[in-house]
Amino acid sequence: MPLIVNLDVMMARRKMSLTELSERVGITMANLSILKKGKAKAIRFTTLEAICEILECQPGDILEFVSESKQV
Repeated sequence: MPLIVNLDVMMARRKMSLTELSERVGITMANLSILKKGKAKAIRFTTLEAICEILECQPGDILEFVSESKQV
């Protein structure tokens, strides 16, 4: 998958648990876990905005595009 989700990295940098982020963003731990594992098919901009606000980061800190040709 060319999109890499670095949510776990940002959470570690902010010393925030999945439970705390889930409660503060207002989404279930299950959905946040799916996003964290890179298994999500989509993310709402409002959710991404809330995550970025809480983690004090930019969307590019969480989502990273890696070209198919560079993955090999």
